[in-house]
Amino acid sequence: RQVMTATNSDALAERLRETLLDLATARGAGKTFCPSEAARLLGGSHPDGWGPLMTPVRREAVALADEGRVVIYRKGKPVDPHDFKGVYRIGLPYSD
Repeated sequence: RQVMTATNSDALAERLRETLLDLATARGAGKTFCPSEAARLLGGSHPDGWGPLMTPVRREAVALADEGRVVIYRKGKPVDPHDFKGVYRIGLPYSD
């Protein structure tokens, strides 16, 4: 498995989107995951590898939220993907 870095942006963005969707789908409806899980899957377990991926992870999570494919949660509640701060989690949209 190739460790991704924050420098090859187009390939990285696509891999991040796939990873975020895979994690959300694996968790299923009503469950969330920490964005660092996606960063660690692609950047490796050492913080020097996954830490720089946190900003690109957030960017792709916001893009996926804009498309309605994931929801960004803060303190267990959905938030505006363009107006949130601090710790957040990602999950699938609720389906009625």
